[in-house]
Amino acid sequence: MEQKYQGAVMDIIDKSALKKSDLIETSKLKYFIRCMLAGMFLTLGTAIAVMVAEKAEHMLPGSGKFFYSFMFAWSLVMITYMNTELGTSNMMYMTAAVYRKVLAPKRALLILFSCILFNLIGGVIASYIMSLTNVFQALPAEHFLFHAVEGKLAKTPLQMVSEGIFANVIVNTTVFVSGHMKDDAGKLFSTIFIIFIFAFLGFEHVIANFASFSLAFFANGGPVTGMTIVSVLRNWLFAFIGNYIGGGLLIGLLYAWMNNGTQKYVD
Repeated sequence: MEQKYQGAVMDIIDKSALKKSDLIETSKLKYFIRCMLAGMFLTLGTAIAVMVAEKAEHMLPGSGKFFYSFMFAWSLVMITYMNTELGTSNMMYMTAAVYRKVLAPKRALLILFSCILFNLIGGVIASYIMSLTNVFQALPAEHFLFHAVEGKLAKTPLQMVSEGIFANVIVNTTVFVSGHMKDDAGKLFSTIFIIFIFAFLGFEHVIANFASFSLAFFANGGPVTGMTIVSVLRNWLFAFIGNYIGGGLLIGLLYAWMNNGTQKYVD
């Protein structure tokens, strides 16, 4: 009799998808709030990262990006340990869940797009409130935050898509790596150093861009150079496409397919 093997990580993905589905079915409000909190934690991570980067540039020119990347990685630590909902990781969860017939496509789409929408709402609200704090008053035009956002808006669609692919491959790799870790210390270090990769390379993460664009807008008192409704929506669209290819297809669908059937080689 053939035995259908199941990997530890794929078990986690199945259970997580079902847990998300149960929450949105029993209380949409609670699910939406968890999504908004993820936007808030990304805003907090972005805020401390750009401020540390700005200070580092003054102390040691050229070091700002390194310190930014290290500090930004803590966003994902907060999101993970505070049990909030992030749209880019849900791209993987929902795609794998549909392929593995854990969730119906309609339910998976509801979870994914609700999550992304409320990540945006949470990020915008948190960014506005953050812009009212003392540290974000009267930032100079050459501040690290503004330069970073201007650079993102100046990228071509091909750059945004390709960088979005790798960004979400990296984000969802942390799910697999953490799933193999036996203790919190391992999960912590793996999350920080893997997320560091996409942050340092400047790859495009649509949910992180919700936070950084909003924070730059409110802190600047209006649009920064190159920021228009069209340029912002353009970035979010192409980053989303890249993120879905990377997280939804290359990680979610591919690993669900590789773990399907009667095999001993499982994840």
